[in-house]
Amino acid sequence: MSVEDKTPEINLADSNKESATTGSHWSGTAPRPIKEKTKLTAVFLAVVIGSYHLITAGTGIPTALINRPIHLAFLGSLVFIWYESHTGEPKSYVPWYDWLLATLTFPAVLYVSWALSYNNLAARTGNPNSVDILFGVVALLLVFEITRRMTGIILPTLAAIFIVYAYTGPLWPMQLSHPGYSYERIVSHLYLSTNGLFGIPLDVSATYVVLFILLGAFLEVTGIGDWFIDLAYSVTGKMSGGPAKTSVIASSFMGSLNGSSVANTATTGAFTIPLMKRTGFKSRYAAAVESAASTGGQILPPIMGAGAFIMAAFTGISYSEIIIAASIPAVLYFGCVLLSVHFRAKKEGLEGLPSSQLPDGKKLFKNGFHYLIPIVVLVYMLLTGWTAMTAGFVAIILTMIVAVPLDALKRFGTALRRADTEETYRILNSTVQKLIQALDRGIRMTLIVAAACATAGIVVGIVTLTGLGLVFSSLVTSLSGGTLFIALVITMIASVIMGMGLPATAAYIVVASLGAPALIELGVDTLPAHMFVFYFAILSAITPPVMLAVFTASGISESDPWSVAIDAVGLAIVGFLIPFAFVYGNELLLMGGTMTILLGVLTAGIGVVAISGGIEGYLLKKATKIERIILFSCGLMLLMSGIETDIPALLGVIAVAARHHSFEKTDTNYPIGND
Repeated sequence: MSVEDKTPEINLADSNKESATTGSHWSGTAPRPIKEKTKLTAVFLAVVIGSYHLITAGTGIPTALINRPIHLAFLGSLVFIWYESHTGEPKSYVPWYDWLLATLTFPAVLYVSWALSYNNLAARTGNPNSVDILFGVVALLLVFEITRRMTGIILPTLAAIFIVYAYTGPLWPMQLSHPGYSYERIVSHLYLSTNGLFGIPLDVSATYVVLFILLGAFLEVTGIGDWFIDLAYSVTGKMSGGPAKTSVIASSFMGSLNGSSVANTATTGAFTIPLMKRTGFKSRYAAAVESAASTGGQILPPIMGAGAFIMAAFTGISYSEIIIAASIPAVLYFGCVLLSVHFRAKKEGLEGLPSSQLPDGKKLFKNGFHYLIPIVVLVYMLLTGWTAMTAGFVAIILTMIVAVPLDALKRFGTALRRADTEETYRILNSTVQKLIQALDRGIRMTLIVAAACATAGIVVGIVTLTGLGLVFSSLVTSLSGGTLFIALVITMIASVIMGMGLPATAAYIVVASLGAPALIELGVDTLPAHMFVFYFAILSAITPPVMLAVFTASGISESDPWSVAIDAVGLAIVGFLIPFAFVYGNELLLMGGTMTILLGVLTAGIGVVAISGGIEGYLLKKATKIERIILFSCGLMLLMSGIETDIPALLGVIAVAARHHSFEKTDTNYPIGND
């Protein structure tokens, strides 16, 4: 199916087709339909701010206190128009008070830009007047409500606790105590500077995140994203557990772009989970595969769900260095998931789908190989020193170009030559409609990230104001007694807890401001320290009890979420182990000598095979309990650095593989034991 076939003409009247109809604000038997003017207003605002970000990516970003407030003002107002106050769901009717809040968001947020340009704000730094404070309080309250609607109550509550902590400093015990700050000082720090609301997190949202989410939306609307999924499906569909492998590949690709494990689980899972169930996988396992793969998308270069950009901003390490370092751990993670799926399918005798039910891979590639151009150019530019904004902008332009079928260009040229006004208008209108839909969809997908980044910026601002990061580092050091492994375990638990219920970007921002400095204080290099907390903040999406990706997948599969969580953690087990491995042996982050890196990557790869086999109970044959223990233990030893553990571990894996091979070769009954 061509891109043109898969992308229907857009009707602005249907632009809110994803909106739910729950939570009506009026009494009656059916929800009041949203008005056409309301839809057009929301789409107009989305197109304006989307176009603004595209233009500034190509021509240059304005100063921080101009660009970031513009980004937040437009996106904040759209939250009040699109999302219910009490459910956080897309709404069917916009009440008067949400119109008021949407309108109020513009002056409350943009006041900073106006005051900086026309009201001598720079000269009043540290000495705000009453008007500054008033607008600051209103803006903070509005951002809290915006974030509550988009992410739930956890993140706003966390930010509120941090603000209370800043105000009530003397009341806190021991090391947590500090002199305390007046509310004027707190508001000034969070609102009138680039240390809080308009800090680094919102900057990343307003520059990198929005651009790459728009790229994902353009890939989706043009149908190129579907082409990638179909291509993966054609390659893996025939294999044992093929649909599950397709789910892993598709979810990793989309998760890396959109940066949301929950949204990715919901969108790709709606297709992949029923397909996995249809080919023999149990409901709980299908949901686990989807949630583990979607969550892992955030660790997959080159985008890493915007995590790479935020990490670069926090650490000062170049973006290209970060994504290169993150490549091997990501390969190991998804290698573990794919191998686990393969072993499970083999153990249960699940076959792939027949060719008649799969897309024709050769035909797909022949007709659409040029769809790879935007992605190839994007990666090339990112790795050769171009700025991420320029690379994203060029990729979007190329996406728009390569998505236009040649026959459409021919028809357009013919229509122009024949002065066929009606045909020319129809083709142009279709193109413009797709452009509008991509901008609208991309901005809607950015809302949750912008809200989370704005509120996470408040947390970071309080940490810098009070010195809480140093206090946390001191606490970790004292609790661990200076022992690195204990400190890593404490930081892991803290990162998972602080990341629970938060979007990936917000989760990393929070833990990076507290957990990473603690590890650096104990001698861990900056990049491994940040990658460590990044992994566990991301994996909180599948870690009980607040496992949002698991709840989403289990809802689609109609299975018990706690059972799904057990399988999901098993599939993602390498993700919980790798951070320890690259802290103790930096070769997995491609740091060190060439031979050390090659040996470390090779043994880690064999270790992943063994761990997957131990978890699933299968290598070449179904494994006994003793063999499972041997495989998992040896895999763990191989994943960690050290020649003294690698040799006996390799011998253990070889012994199990040889035993399986001998039984397979002689075709005798194999003692499999009980599972």
